[in-house]
Amino acid sequence: MKHLASILTLLVCIFLVSCAAPDVEHYKSSSPEFNFKQFFNGKLKAYGVVQDYKGELTRKLVVDMHAYWEGNKGTIEEDFVYDDGQKQRRVWHITLNDDNTLTGTASDVLGIAQGKSSGSVFHWTYALVLNVDDSEIEVNFDDWMYLVTQSRLINRTAIDKFGVEVGEVTLVIEKVE
Repeated sequence: MKHLASILTLLVCIFLVSCAAPDVEHYKSSSPEFNFKQFFNGKLKAYGVVQDYKGELTRKLVVDMHAYWEGNKGTIEEDFVYDDGQKQRRVWHITLNDDNTLTGTASDVLGIAQGKSSGSVFHWTYALVLNVDDSEIEVNFDDWMYLVTQSRLINRTAIDKFGVEVGEVTLVIEKVE
């Protein structure tokens, strides 16, 4: 019985460590410096894939974006086209704070998205309503954006439901102008 308790303790520890993500501050010395307002300004284009919980490709997508600012208030218009022909539009309303934190809202986002940048990395989280097979489900998005060059970044999004990862989105986002 003591052996079983040791194994269970070890499994719980492994599970907890595997769930822990690094804090965005871990990347403070990385470069190039990610400036959200500078990167998300003007026209952008994203190319990506969606994978299910097993890592299997389920969809491909292209996103045309237009971002603009008035002071520290920004708008990002996203027009998604999926490989099955589905189209989707999301309009983000962003507030950039002096401490590199950011908040955002959109019509399909539940509550307020919260994010922060440090070094070449931006991280934010939010709850979203997804339309899947003619029904709506609420999921959580955990977005990590890694600035590769001043005009290109890689975005990895873990999608979870009840704390269990159910999918992943990977995008390459490029400045067009």
